[in-house]
Amino acid sequence: MMAPTVATAEGGRESAHIVVSVADGVLDIEMRRPEKKNALTVAMYEGLTSALEEAERRSEVRAVLLHGQPNVFTSGNDLQDFLRQPALDDGHPAFRFVRTISSASKPIVAAVNGACIGVGATMLLHCDLVYAGQGAVFALPFVNLGLCPEAGSSVLVPRMVGHARAAELLLLGEPFDAATAASCGIVGAVLSDGDVLAHAAAQARKLATKPPVAVRVSKALMRRAFRAEVEDAIRTESAEFRARLASAEAKEAFAAFLEKRKADFSHFN
Repeated sequence: MMAPTVATAEGGRESAHIVVSVADGVLDIEMRRPEKKNALTVAMYEGLTSALEEAERRSEVRAVLLHGQPNVFTSGNDLQDFLRQPALDDGHPAFRFVRTISSASKPIVAAVNGACIGVGATMLLHCDLVYAGQGAVFALPFVNLGLCPEAGSSVLVPRMVGHARAAELLLLGEPFDAATAASCGIVGAVLSDGDVLAHAAAQARKLATKPPVAVRVSKALMRRAFRAEVEDAIRTESAEFRARLASAEAKEAFAAFLEKRKADFSHFN
């Protein structure tokens, strides 16, 4: 697989729709593909992983800020790109990104506006401070695509909200608003749409002024009790996800999506 083209620029780097810059101890990661609602391609997963790895390496980076634009976070996977380069093994960039964000030692602050779908929502489960605009819309639509939960969400969502509420989110896969995301603990606070990014950036800069080792140790301790459980879930989900991708159910779901019609699962057992 070819690596994404990297262009260097003053104060930052842009790689396959992932824009990275560093200032005031914060590594800023912007998903910038607004014409496609920031739908994630394989190259974008590679760019996100590279940025998070850079944050780990650079001692001057104390926190990470993750965001899209004022009208979109990410609509999830770019299905056409994903079907061209399917996740056939654990080395796929999508799975590498999940493992990287879930194991990040430095705090990650997310600013969410607009669509936050699929992996857009599950990546938030591995962020530390999450702020959303009032107009943000979330969904965990994996079952509706013939797939299964990913990124440890089969463990983390029930842990956060209990089984009954998690079943509504993960089995029905229907959209939910920012207030619901906050009540579930996926989002820490809901703000006016225009204030989200500035607030998240201010919080990231605030974290960058704290004692760095104390912050990292505190983050690790908060996640210690369920770290092994989440890692096991990510491995198990990845294997099931790959199997589901090859299933007839997923093929019907993807075909219906691309053909802009309602999927028909009536003939499946």
